[in-house]
Amino acid sequence: MGDAMNYKRMPIEIESPEQLGYGNIKHNLTESSVSDMPLRKLGIDLNDLALAYTDHAGKPELRAAVAAEGAGLSADDVLITVGAASALFIVATSLLGKGDKIVVAHPNYATNIETPRAIGASIEFLRLSFEDGFRVDLDRLRSLVTEDTKLISLTCPHNPTGAMMSESDVREAIAIAEERNCWLLFDETYREMAFGGALPPAASLSSRVISVASVSKSYGLPGVRMGWLIAKDKKLQELFLAAKEQIFICNSIVDEEIACHALLNKSRILPEILANNKAAFEVVKSWMAGRSDMEWVEPRGGVVCFPRIREDSGVDVDLFYKTLNGKYATHAGPGHWFEMDRRYMRIGYGWPTREELVGGLECVGKALDEAKKQ
Repeated sequence: MGDAMNYKRMPIEIESPEQLGYGNIKHNLTESSVSDMPLRKLGIDLNDLALAYTDHAGKPELRAAVAAEGAGLSADDVLITVGAASALFIVATSLLGKGDKIVVAHPNYATNIETPRAIGASIEFLRLSFEDGFRVDLDRLRSLVTEDTKLISLTCPHNPTGAMMSESDVREAIAIAEERNCWLLFDETYREMAFGGALPPAASLSSRVISVASVSKSYGLPGVRMGWLIAKDKKLQELFLAAKEQIFICNSIVDEEIACHALLNKSRILPEILANNKAAFEVVKSWMAGRSDMEWVEPRGGVVCFPRIREDSGVDVDLFYKTLNGKYATHAGPGHWFEMDRRYMRIGYGWPTREELVGGLECVGKALDEAKKQ
């Protein structure tokens, strides 16, 4: 195949609930977003919308709404994409070639690793460890980034762990990118769900930064496939726009209208979502406190956590998943989705109803108990 992109399906997609069939799952703890929002809840009338091509960069009002989140940003710094996934794809394929060096946090959302891998980039992992609270070690990052590094890829709040970087740590990571004259890709899809309040969009802090986010996770609108990338560098924006035009020309005008309406009404929409997330997090926290066979780094943002089965718990991990999935029709995101030990599992607590969350955690507990070696 020569130097063609080496695409491989990712376990997180092969084993996703939408592929397994939602009807086959009783308790779905795999989702990494808040509850899916019905269109009627937005109160938007699309009947008179002309189904035309849109501005190739994205609806100007939508770009302005995204830009309004960061000081010094303008609509021209924003490119609207088909979800955050296509933004990540555009960045990787525009900036990386075979053998080009990227430093990427690990574990991570699979696309942040798999697309550079498909390109044939040279990947250096900035490994985040349970024992260190999944903290971004800035000294380690500095040692990995060389004059040959093209791209640094970080995520905050972090998926799958819910760990956070402080604003001062973000600024130091930016300084490293500036010193080495490379780009910093900052996946901030969960930015608005940081427990201590949202950090500024990282791209507003430096022209060496590319911020990526969407309305999928925080707003519960993954079905409209609306995301964006923010970059103040004009040549970079032109490059990304060229990539977008060659992949899908422009976005769905229906999706853009819905996303724009959501962002312009965030003061009405987000408080209820954040309150629900907080209550759901307390359910998980209470459950974790009662499980001597589980341990975690308590998340500080987002709607996912990444607990693990204690090594000395006596749990047969393969039997646990077999029991959880087969007997209890309950699913969590196993560690191998993130190239991690299967003792880890990503539990999404923002998507299920309260009843489904409580029931799902009870089933996880039963499966753990039943998988313990006698």
